[in-house]
Amino acid sequence: MLLSALQGGKEGLIQILMMLVIVVFSLSAHEAAHAYAAYKLGDPTAYNLGRITMNPLRHLHPVGFLSMLLVGIGWANPVPINPRNFKNPRRDMMLSSLAGPVSNLLIAIVATFLEAGASFVFSVAATKGNVTESNYYFYYAAVLFFYCFAYLNFSLAFFNLIPCPPFDGSRIFFYFLPKRWYFKVMRYERYLGFAVIAVVLLLSRLGYNPVSLIAGTMHDLTYLPFSNLFRALL
Repeated sequence: MLLSALQGGKEGLIQILMMLVIVVFSLSAHEAAHAYAAYKLGDPTAYNLGRITMNPLRHLHPVGFLSMLLVGIGWANPVPINPRNFKNPRRDMMLSSLAGPVSNLLIAIVATFLEAGASFVFSVAATKGNVTESNYYFYYAAVLFFYCFAYLNFSLAFFNLIPCPPFDGSRIFFYFLPKRWYFKVMRYERYLGFAVIAVVLLLSRLGYNPVSLIAGTMHDLTYLPFSNLFRALL
């Protein structure tokens, strides 16, 4: 992501600045959602540590943040959760884990709506001949900003729903499995996480990035109805 943007001249510089804002906001929202859900379900651990906040200094992991900028795969400091504080530990752990990807999905949908709206305004202005060289970059930046916002959050939502430890999807998937299977798999949580990231990076080097493919498909399926809605206003 960042490497390709560096080769894009003025437009690439715009994209870099956008990605800094988007990555910081999206990762912070993801972790804050985990913390808030856990707090509402009865666990004050993250709340007591000040994790229910959009302050990125509370959430960002330096290596994970840089990785997100460079290759589009990254992570933040995980929110500490104590399942013993939950009334129903397995269910509430699943719900608090689901909160992160859901927050990214909602952000992506809103961003796609705004992207479609910005594209509509740009097309109307172009039709009327109101697009000049001086305001072209404003229109370009607006559309690109909301597209990148949507794409990255769709990516985060999908990537974190992978049903493999340590991703959020594992807590959701294992909720439906017998306890003995859950604890056996969780012993290899760290190794499984590195293996998934390694596979995704390897596939990306081979020209096939499943996360990008799914995120792009999710974006396109969401963008089309919003675009048609704005066109109906003409």
